[in-house]
Amino acid sequence: MKKLLLLGGDALLLPVIKKAKEYGIYTITCDYLPDNIAHKSSDEYVNFSTTDKEDILEWAEAKHIDGVLTFTDSGALTAAYIAEKMGLPYQCSYEAASILQDKALFRDFLQKNNFNCPHAKGYSTIEDAMKDLDEFLWPVIVKPVDSAGSKGVCKVETKGKLREAVENALKFSHKKHFIIEDFLEMEGLSCGSESFAIDGKAVFNGLYDQYFDQESRNPYVPSGEVWPSSLSASYQNELKSELQRLFSILGVRTGIFNIEFRLCKNGKLYLMEVSPRAGGNRLAEMLVHATGQNIIDAEVRKAVGLEPKTLSEAQYDGHYAILVMHSLLPGKFEDIVIEDPFFNHVIDKMILYKKGDDVRPFTGANALIGTLFLKFDSRKDLNHALVNQSDWLKIKIN
Repeated sequence: MKKLLLLGGDALLLPVIKKAKEYGIYTITCDYLPDNIAHKSSDEYVNFSTTDKEDILEWAEAKHIDGVLTFTDSGALTAAYIAEKMGLPYQCSYEAASILQDKALFRDFLQKNNFNCPHAKGYSTIEDAMKDLDEFLWPVIVKPVDSAGSKGVCKVETKGKLREAVENALKFSHKKHFIIEDFLEMEGLSCGSESFAIDGKAVFNGLYDQYFDQESRNPYVPSGEVWPSSLSASYQNELKSELQRLFSILGVRTGIFNIEFRLCKNGKLYLMEVSPRAGGNRLAEMLVHATGQNIIDAEVRKAVGLEPKTLSEAQYDGHYAILVMHSLLPGKFEDIVIEDPFFNHVIDKMILYKKGDDVRPFTGANALIGTLFLKFDSRKDLNHALVNQSDWLKIKIN
């Protein structure tokens, strides 16, 4: 029986575990939170922080695992490291993963290889950053170099507000490094893709539009994703071409990647994030519904050395959305009510809270209450539902 190590323990791994078990694969989940939901479904749980790559490697070698996989940002580097040391399949080399998982290194890579890139620079101290204030076009964006889910991200309008933003960013950085970059004025909607490469070629690209709740404490956390993307065909082709060029330079192999990009008012398309793991909010899971193609299946097969089933470019039979349920204020979770006729458009629902659980305000992707998968016949009807969700979706917090 093949043994698959899964770094993480949240709900994103539930369909991975289910798929692995269909293949008779023994699943082992790993993080430092023993009460996480995925540990209840896996065959075995081991307690390490997903960033403790040396300790996990020692354990994995003794366990003789056959594959390693992660759907969490904190586990991507560790998974790449273990795979490389043990000769197991992974999306890319540890060196490439190190570039992709560090925003400062990634911006430097983009600039050196002539990709569109905002002026950006990484720092470890606020004092060093203060020396370079006149290098940037204000406002700027401050981010931890190694945090996902928009945690610690802040737009800074004036130089006097920089210190506060940096102190916040450093709270979410394992490396205690941050990046400052010029703010890019967006044209239309921010976009992303859940993509899958086979032998270095991006064969599947599930491009989507991102929605944000501007009333939340962190307006840079996606509160919804919509398929198919409204990005024009010409820009979609440019994105795919640039992504393929990046994959070729980095020597990408086979596996899933989460991409974030945006079209800006200067007419340029920018790759913002390319991460060697699945995205949050159950993106890969939704694409099974929206396209009929299962990139979770492909990722599981790849991880244990099996050839992924054939994948092709995404096609859609309707208009789909993931709605990220959240609260603007803290409180106690009471209930979620979905009213007719919108209930008929819900094709899947996951609620992560029980009655009485503490709910946090929506400051990062880790503060979501749950997700709804929606399907409509037209983008107009879908947009109407998203804009007017308070009319049909009642999230009751006491």
